[in-house]
Amino acid sequence: MLAAIGILLIAKQIPFALGYDRPDFWSSGLLGFFTAKNISYSIHNFNVHATRGAIIITAASLGVLILLQHPFAKKLKVIPAPLIAVLIGILINYIFEIATTAYSLKQAQLVNIPKNIFGNISFPAFSKLFSNSEIWKDGVIIGLLATLETLLCVEAIDKLDRHNRITPVNRELLAQGIGNITCGLLGAIPMTAVIVRGAANVDAGARTRLSSFTHGLFLLITVLFIPFALNKIPYASLAAILFVTGYNLTKPKLYRNMWSLGWKQFLPFILTIVIILMTDLLIGVITGLLLSVYYIISQNFRAEYKVQATEKNGQEIFYIKLNSNVTFLNKVKLKDALDKIPEDSILTIDGSECNFIDYDILEIISEFENKARDRRIEIHLLGIEKVNVTAIH
Repeated sequence: MLAAIGILLIAKQIPFALGYDRPDFWSSGLLGFFTAKNISYSIHNFNVHATRGAIIITAASLGVLILLQHPFAKKLKVIPAPLIAVLIGILINYIFEIATTAYSLKQAQLVNIPKNIFGNISFPAFSKLFSNSEIWKDGVIIGLLATLETLLCVEAIDKLDRHNRITPVNRELLAQGIGNITCGLLGAIPMTAVIVRGAANVDAGARTRLSSFTHGLFLLITVLFIPFALNKIPYASLAAILFVTGYNLTKPKLYRNMWSLGWKQFLPFILTIVIILMTDLLIGVITGLLLSVYYIISQNFRAEYKVQATEKNGQEIFYIKLNSNVTFLNKVKLKDALDKIPEDSILTIDGSECNFIDYDILEIISEFENKARDRRIEIHLLGIEKVNVTAIH
């Protein structure tokens, strides 16, 4: 998921980085862009709408971000690298505005914060709450999707955290629920955890929960009191920041590492990425999870028990060793193995090292023990609790 988000971050920022100020660049989808018709149309639009000033600002901001990652720039760590990149972008655009109009950015290529934010607040119409069932359906869908995305992002951020801390998901979802209720009352769009903000916080050296609070607090203060300063920020500088963030999420080293782990790890990994790029985050993650579950089930299916056969004094002796977790998945296979035990033999079923034995397995073993007397099979059970199968039928 992280790798796919990294690719999407990089791809979505390409138009902003090149100064393309039209909203239709990715209208055909990420993969649809590469068809012959769409790519030729988009390249033509690039030639018409791309801005050299934006390209220069992107290159300068990207160069600053890369340079500040080197050891010699440790003294500048007090100031976050993204902030320096943004200030460089503002300065370059200011120089363009003074020196020439050919390279200066248009208003559409700069951040645009409305002057009267409170004028855009719209309160809900409670009279429609019970007259329109679509409200409830949409609310449930948004709640489920936001919850799933938040949990996935929490998992991802915990992996990025250098201090190996674990996020309390219940508290995170409680805060998100309160926030979304507030958003609904003020006419705002739903909120959820976002990997970009979390990754930026980690990269900035965040160590405590206060970083998340101050993150939101500073956003609120700047939007309310200095929107004119935010409106000077070029989208090209922000694109450069997201380029670096996206690259950190989808480094080539990650792909090499997953490949080295074998197909059972690499195939769900790469399939999740492809499906996310073709559809959306939710479908891609579900597909990857289903494939991972398939591998887990198939592995457990093969390794649920082991059968050893020996012979002593002309009598066949069988030993079945159950593994740590025995589930219903191999119920039929175990039943067939027990049915193949010949008459006048000795069978030992060892479950002493099992952490869990499914009731269906216990039922099969108990049924076989009852039938074993008729076939003159001497059976020994180790660490296996019998169940009363006669009471069931």
